[in-house]
This record gives sequence, C-alpha cells and structure tokens, in this order.
Amino acid sequence: MKLIDDLAGAIYDVLSWVLWGFSYFAAGVIIVGAPLYLISFLFEWLS
Repeated sequence: MKLIDDLAGAIYDVLSWVLWGFSYFAAGVIIVGAPLYLISFLFEWLS
C-alpha cells in the first residue's frame, strides 16, 4: 500500500506543477498578449 500511496503522491505533485505552470503561462498571455494584439489591431486600423 505504501508504494501505491507514494506513486499517487508523485502523480499529484507532477500534475500540480503542470497546472501551476500552465496557469502562469495563461496569465502571461492574458496580461501581455492581449494588449499587444489590441495595440497592433489599432495601428492596423489607423494605417
């Protein structure tokens, strides 16, 4: 039972880190990418 418990804990840790990293990536895309896209759309509309 200890092996299964350790394996489940390891899988939980890996998935937790993956979700943590993806959330930071998504936040960066929203904070940086969305305004840059809107600025480029504005410049395209002006020219």
